[in-house]
Amino acid sequence: MSTMLSPRPTRNRDPLPSTGRAGRNLPAALAVSALLIALVVVPIMVDTILFVVVAVIAVCGALWELAAAFARKGIRLPLAPLWLGTLGIAVTAWQVGAEAAFGAYAATAGACVLWSFMDQAEADTGTALEEAGVDVPRTDAHDVVRRSRSASAVASVFAATYLPFLAGYAVLLAAQDQGAAKVLLLIALPAANDTGGWLVGVTLGRHPMAPSVSPKKSWEGFIGSLLATVGAGAGAMHLMGGPLWAGAALGACIVVVSTLGDLGESLLKRDLGLKDMGTLLPGHGGIMDRLDSILVAAPVVYVFSLLVL
Repeated sequence: MSTMLSPRPTRNRDPLPSTGRAGRNLPAALAVSALLIALVVVPIMVDTILFVVVAVIAVCGALWELAAAFARKGIRLPLAPLWLGTLGIAVTAWQVGAEAAFGAYAATAGACVLWSFMDQAEADTGTALEEAGVDVPRTDAHDVVRRSRSASAVASVFAATYLPFLAGYAVLLAAQDQGAAKVLLLIALPAANDTGGWLVGVTLGRHPMAPSVSPKKSWEGFIGSLLATVGAGAGAMHLMGGPLWAGAALGACIVVVSTLGDLGESLLKRDLGLKDMGTLLPGHGGIMDRLDSILVAAPVVYVFSLLVL
């Protein structure tokens, strides 16, 4: 239980050997991609409520990865209220709507801050007992808890916003009419962004976009992402009976927010001294490495669905 709620700091591990110019182990990456697509598409096609279950599990796993990453800096994330809040945000988004989901998010953020300060108070009590000469067992988790209360509180609010709050928009999409199609749109556009950017980047990439943050991301890859995602957005709108220009505009917006999401996570990993947030998905990294683009795209697709669809 201690390891579950207080994961050990993430360690950098050597990635699988890359194949060719791909920059990654292509067979492993393709196999994992096919598995991830099946895990998302099959539940959506059967019943959208199953997608909500998969989303909750994925976000909880990503929170655990994030907690292990922050532990490298001695920052402890309160996983218990974060996991409970993830479930609460998803249920309220599915059953009630956006206002209730935001209320659940606010309650989650408040509970995380309170939990962080209570954790620190417990650590301060342990320190006082040690100074009084009372033998207090010391563990790795106890050392982590004694770190800055402000850093833990701020990190917990960031985690609640970045993962369960943004994921709540995906649940709101699933609860709408044509929910399955809209969720597939949410998954397809970031996938087109990543695939188009990767294909053009590895073949034509010459001009780095942000070399100090993500050396492999190039302006040529950004153009590839733009072409692929605009095309995918227009095609999706045609299939859903919407205007092509709106799909193209949505695709362009997704490229911008997904690129910013990728760079933001790259900056976070650089600050934490990590190459990948985890090693669960060979050829891809961790769950966080796959969710970053989708999470930031979810509010954009949700607002678009309200205005256009």
